[in-house]
Amino acid sequence: MASLSSAISNPAHSLSPTAFVPNKIFYFSNQCRALLPPPPPPHRSPTCRIGFVSGLERQKALKTHIFASVTDTPVGTSPEKVQLPKGDSWSVHKFGGTCVGSSERIKNVAEIVLNDESERKFVVVSAMSKVTDMMYDLIYKAQSRDESYLAALDAVLVKHRSTAIDLLDGDELGGFLSALHHDISNLKAMLRAIYIAGHATESFTDFVVGHGELWSAQLLASVVRKNGVDCKWMDTREVLIVNPTGSDQVDPDFEVSGQRLEKWYSKNPSKTIIATGFIASTPQDIPTTLKRDGSDFSAAIMGALFKAGQVTIWTDVDGVYSADPRKVSEAVILRTLSYQEAWEMSYFGANVLHPRTIIPVMRYDIPIIIRNVFNLSAPGTKICRSSATEDEVGQSLESFVRGFATIDNLALVNVEGTGMAGVPGTASAIFSAVKDVGANVIMISQASSEHSICFAVPEKEVKAVSEALQSRFREALNAGRLSQVQVIPNCSILAAVGQKMASTPGVSATLFNALAKANINVRAIAQGCSEYNITVVLKREDCIRALRAVHSRFYLSRTTIAMGIIGPGLIGATLLDQLRDQAATLKEEFNIDLRVMGITGSRTMLLSETGEDLSRWRELQKEKGEPADMEKFVQHVHGNHFIPNTVLVDCTADSVIASHYYDWLRKGIHVVTPNKKANSGPLDQYLKLRALQRQSYTHYFYEATVGAGLPIINTLQGLLETGDKILRIEGIFSGTLSYIFNNFVGRRTFSEVVAEAKQAGFTEPDPRDDLSGTDVCRKVIILARESGLKLELSDIPVESLVPESLKDSASAEEFMQKLPQFDHELTKKRQIAEEAGEVLRYVGVVDVVNQKGVVKLQAYKNDHPFAQLSGADNIIAFTTTRYKDQPLIIRGPGAGAEVTAGGVFSDILRLASYLGAPS
Repeated sequence: MASLSSAISNPAHSLSPTAFVPNKIFYFSNQCRALLPPPPPPHRSPTCRIGFVSGLERQKALKTHIFASVTDTPVGTSPEKVQLPKGDSWSVHKFGGTCVGSSERIKNVAEIVLNDESERKFVVVSAMSKVTDMMYDLIYKAQSRDESYLAALDAVLVKHRSTAIDLLDGDELGGFLSALHHDISNLKAMLRAIYIAGHATESFTDFVVGHGELWSAQLLASVVRKNGVDCKWMDTREVLIVNPTGSDQVDPDFEVSGQRLEKWYSKNPSKTIIATGFIASTPQDIPTTLKRDGSDFSAAIMGALFKAGQVTIWTDVDGVYSADPRKVSEAVILRTLSYQEAWEMSYFGANVLHPRTIIPVMRYDIPIIIRNVFNLSAPGTKICRSSATEDEVGQSLESFVRGFATIDNLALVNVEGTGMAGVPGTASAIFSAVKDVGANVIMISQASSEHSICFAVPEKEVKAVSEALQSRFREALNAGRLSQVQVIPNCSILAAVGQKMASTPGVSATLFNALAKANINVRAIAQGCSEYNITVVLKREDCIRALRAVHSRFYLSRTTIAMGIIGPGLIGATLLDQLRDQAATLKEEFNIDLRVMGITGSRTMLLSETGEDLSRWRELQKEKGEPADMEKFVQHVHGNHFIPNTVLVDCTADSVIASHYYDWLRKGIHVVTPNKKANSGPLDQYLKLRALQRQSYTHYFYEATVGAGLPIINTLQGLLETGDKILRIEGIFSGTLSYIFNNFVGRRTFSEVVAEAKQAGFTEPDPRDDLSGTDVCRKVIILARESGLKLELSDIPVESLVPESLKDSASAEEFMQKLPQFDHELTKKRQIAEEAGEVLRYVGVVDVVNQKGVVKLQAYKNDHPFAQLSGADNIIAFTTTRYKDQPLIIRGPGAGAEVTAGGVFSDILRLASYLGAPS
């Protein structure tokens, strides 16, 4: 037993072809003996390679079929040598495990092969779906001395036997089942030996695992023959010779493999060949595999050996996407990619091809086509020498950036210190230490000052890397020549890939602008001089949001904004109805997708994972509403990583809600509001809020705080930004008070007009809120601060229209009952004004020159613009250095839910424009 264990652990140990274990005799086939020192030649055909079986089983197997697992060329036949044709007449196909995962799918694959009109076809197949994992599991269980490997092997047998029975009949079925049982017997004996030894070398493992491809290739070849087409199947271990290179990779020996292919074809000429993927042999004829994505690699190597017209990789997706469609729903299929673009995208984790798959076909400019075996109508993606110049469907710009890919679970290692500058060999020493611990460096970035080098490694390897660097540079760290070896965990890489980036100015600027507008911080940057890719390192939690943001910027995917509506009262409800009515138009004509992810009031909130149904949000709030929780609400709306931009719309008049704005903006959440409390609250908080807004790419829009839907704030900001100087702002800012004084004429009393306004819904439930002048005062403060004045609310004198004795009335009803007692005061003021040819108006004034403001009842001549108002209109006059003789006047409706909600909606669309939506 010791000798057997030693041999399986190390094939270089001397072990004869017949190894003795108590009550067992094992015979080793040619391939098995290739793992051992050369034995005396056996008395059987060299084409018979049958694993190892017990003597009696072997004799029974040889009585029926001698093709076993490798070739169906009968023993003793010697076909006439045929010259191998090469060139465009060959079409190479590769079908993965999913494509041949069941009998029905194998039939579909056979149909694709039969319908291919190419003169000659070479088809590479993987093992059936899950079979490779099952075979590795056999090895694991056997060397763990877990006897369930026998049941697991039976499951492998049942899977392939049932598939064969579904697909084949007659001699084809009998031949396949005989070879299958033969192979299973071989495997059972080998696994028993591994079980006893408790270990299996990589070569033994590769030999066992490769059987899945042998069986699927034989099955497909039999199905093709069943349809009347001459077809041979190839065990590529007879043809493909590769040299292991370490790092779990192999290099194909094209010269020797080409010679073997010609020899194989001379004995097995056919216009349709089904071959095994994934498996090959070393120069010593020891079975091995092509490692990760080996079947794709097999197809590319064979395509190069045949100098084929094209290589088609059949998979379960429609082609190569511009980004991972699981993360970016608007990702598009790319019709073409250059070899270099595909190489870059696959390196950075895109589901394209392994980079090494592209190398063999690049030699001969053989295009690779990625097709969907389940959607034959999809044209797929063509990977060739250079990408097409025409625009792809759905792109907003010419395709300078072809796609985006990400790598997660990385850590950034930063080595810095003044002692690094100008010292040769520092970088070599750093990466030598990294190499010694076997870590894989994904990305490197170095400052031109040579003061620091940072690089990204897989997070699972960063501890070993950090310890190695600390040890290697302990002396430099202690002496201060190096200041630190810093590890930044929880990182991801985002790569933008495109061959045209090299000749296109502004691509980097566009990329970083999109990241900035999504409020995403970049930790490190790398870009080669070829400019095939721009790589940035980000926080892991920002990765998907960043991916969506940059994809939206370069492609015509919708500018999607996650929205949270706070306060579904009169204004909030009206806004939701406006969003509902305009949603389709915004999507179709402007590519703006506004998703209301949550609605919250003071008591109840409604949350959605994909966006609320705005046609029935009121019913849903009653049916599915949950207790309001502002922290949970904000986390839900902002926590959706599939939408890069978030806005909270505060439709309340609540100062507590307004106090959250700073934290929201700091987290990258945009804020839109008609709530005056934040901009008219304590001056220090206002200045802090505006400073944060100016420093970041997070937006804070509040047009509707003054004048509802009138463009007052925007006009004022435009004047200041263009260098005009504000001298005075004067206006009627209250729609309620405008209505009252526009109708306070003739013999009508003040209380009568107030009652009418309340009945018409122009006033607050308690009219004292309007008549006190506080609302107008807040608007005056907002405009004063926008103009540069640092005033508090208490600095503005306000003439209240609420009689002093009624300020403490218990209710609005009591106030309205007693108000007529004070009509005579305002009636007298009106009469004085009328006698002077004037009218009374309740106005707010910002005197920028004298740095003060006031809210008061003022008389104006009948020809003054303020005297010409009707209804509830607002009017604002800007006197500036440019508009000194003739003030700039804005007039229009300044109250009402419709116009206020419209002003908020306009701010939301303004935000969408800032975030990249077409204007």
